[in-house]
Amino acid sequence: METFKSAHCLVTGVAGFVGSHLAEKLLAQGHSVTGIDCFTDYYSPSLKRQNVERIGQERFNFLSADLLETDLPGLLAGEKSGGRKVDYVFHLAAQAGVRASWGKSFEIYTRNNILATQTLLEAARKVPLTKFVYASSSSVYGDAETYPTAEDLTPHPISPYGVSKLAGEHLCILYWRNYKVPTVALRYFTVYGPRQRPDMGFNKFIRAMVDGSEFEIYGDGEQTRDFTFVEDAVQGTIAGAMTEAKGEVFNLGGGSRVTVNEVLRVLESILNTRAKVKYIEAQKGDVRHTAADIRKAQRMLNYQPHTPLKQGLAQEAAWLQGTMAAVQGR
Repeated sequence: METFKSAHCLVTGVAGFVGSHLAEKLLAQGHSVTGIDCFTDYYSPSLKRQNVERIGQERFNFLSADLLETDLPGLLAGEKSGGRKVDYVFHLAAQAGVRASWGKSFEIYTRNNILATQTLLEAARKVPLTKFVYASSSSVYGDAETYPTAEDLTPHPISPYGVSKLAGEHLCILYWRNYKVPTVALRYFTVYGPRQRPDMGFNKFIRAMVDGSEFEIYGDGEQTRDFTFVEDAVQGTIAGAMTEAKGEVFNLGGGSRVTVNEVLRVLESILNTRAKVKYIEAQKGDVRHTAADIRKAQRMLNYQPHTPLKQGLAQEAAWLQGTMAAVQGR
C-alpha cells in the first residue's frame, strides 16, 4: 500500500451524497481537500449546499464551478486549490439516475459523465498525480450472467447511464496505458445512508412511511440489490487511492443483497409502521438483480464492509426523520 499522509485531495462532486462524506473523512484523517461542485438541478441544489456546509472549513477549499468551465491543469497544479498541488483526485462528479438517462437527456450524461471525465484525465496527464480514483457504478454490468458478479465479467449495461459510466472506466484505462495516469475505477453497488439523494429508493420509502403516505415500487419488489452503507463505500474509496494498483477496476459492495420487499419489512420494524405500497410496472434500464463479488477488493484493497443493513437503515431513518422535523419546525 502507498503512504497516504497529509495529502492534498481534489474531490469532484463534493456537495453530493458520497462526495460530502468522503471529504469529511479525508479531513478527519488530516488531509487537505479542495472540493468542486456545480450544483446541477437533478435534485435540489439547496440540499447539496447543506452538505457542503456540514464539511469542516479547516483545510477545506470549496469551488462552485463546472469542471468543463474550469482551468483544470491550474486547479491540479495548485493555482486554484489553495496554492498546493493536488496529490489525489477523487472523481465523483456525475449526472446520476438510470431512469432519467433516456432520450434527449442523454446529452447531459455525455457532457457531465463522459466529456467531463475525459477533460479531467487530460489535465491529469499534464500534472503528475499519485492516484486518480474514478467513481463508477454497478450499472455497468446490466443484467449480469452470474451472481455474485466479478470484475472480469464483460459489462453489458442496459441503461444510457450505465453506458456513460462504463465509458468513463474505459477512458481511465486508456489514460493509464497511454499516459500513465495512475487510475483506479470503483464500481459502487447501491450506496445508502444519511444524506442519500431524495430520488433514491430508501429515502423515498422512509419519507413516505413517516408521513403515512402511499408510495410506488417499480416491479414486484422481489428484485435484489447489493446495498452498501456510505461509510463502507468511503472506506473503500480511500483504499482505492492507497493501493499500489493502477489501471484496475474494483467492486465495492456491502454484503447486504436482499429484495426490496425485505427492505420494507426492515423499515417497518425500525419505524414501527406499515408500508403503504403500490406496485407498478418495472422501468426500462432497471436491472433485476445486483450482487458484488468483492474478493478482489478484499485481496488488493483490504476492503471489508462492516455495516449490517438494519444498522445502516436505522442511521438513514434517524437522519431523515431529523431533517423532516427541522423542515416542519420552520
